[in-house]
Amino acid sequence: MSRKNKKQKFSENRENRNVLEEGKPIYDSVQGHWNDFFQNENDLVVELACGRGEYTIALAEQFPEKNYIGVDIKGERIWKASQTAMQKELTNVAFLRTHINNIDELFSEGEVAEIWLTFPDPRPKERDEKHRLSNSFFLSMYKRILMKEGWFKFKTDNTSLFDYTLQILSEFNVKDHVYTHDLYHSELLADHFDIKTKYEQIWTEKGETIKYMKFRFG
Repeated sequence: MSRKNKKQKFSENRENRNVLEEGKPIYDSVQGHWNDFFQNENDLVVELACGRGEYTIALAEQFPEKNYIGVDIKGERIWKASQTAMQKELTNVAFLRTHINNIDELFSEGEVAEIWLTFPDPRPKERDEKHRLSNSFFLSMYKRILMKEGWFKFKTDNTSLFDYTLQILSEFNVKDHVYTHDLYHSELLADHFDIKTKYEQIWTEKGETIKYMKFRFG
C-alpha cells in the first residue's frame, strides 16, 4: 500500500493522462469527443461511483474492444485506480474526477453505450433521497447520455436501495428490464463476469445477497 501523501497523489493525478479532472484543458473539451481521447471508435462504458476502479479495470481487461471510464469525486481513489490501470498497461481505461451530477456536461446526448452503477452509497435517510444515484433526477440524466439501445446495469448489496430503484423505475418507460435479489443464485449470473470488488466480497461473506438489474430506456 502506498504511503504517498494526499498532496503528492493529487499532483500525480494532474500529470496522469488517464485522469480527467477540472483544471485540465481536456476536461472542458471532452464532451462529445471521448473517441478522440481514446483514439478509436469503440463503445464507451461508464462506471459511476467507481471508487478505486476495481470494476472498471476488471471489465477493461476482459473487453479490450471497449473503452471504460470510471467516475468518482474522491481524488485519492482516482489516484489508486489510475495507478493500477497504468501498471496493467491498459490503454482503454480513463478516470473522470467529478461529481456525478455533472456528467451530462461531460458526455453528449447518446454518447455512452453502457452505464454501470456499482454499490453506491445507499443514502438510507429520507432527507438524503436527493443524493441517491438511482433517483429520478439521476436516471433522467443517464437516459440523456445513453445511446438509444444502451444498457443501464445496477448492482448493490442494499435491499432498501434496490427496492427504491424498482419503485422509481415505474415512472420511466423502460424495456428489457430484468432483475434479481440474489445474483449468485440467478440465471443472470453470467452478467457478473466473475468480478467481485473488495466490498462485494466482504458483504457476500457476511451472507448478504447481491441485487442486480439491467434495462434499456424506452
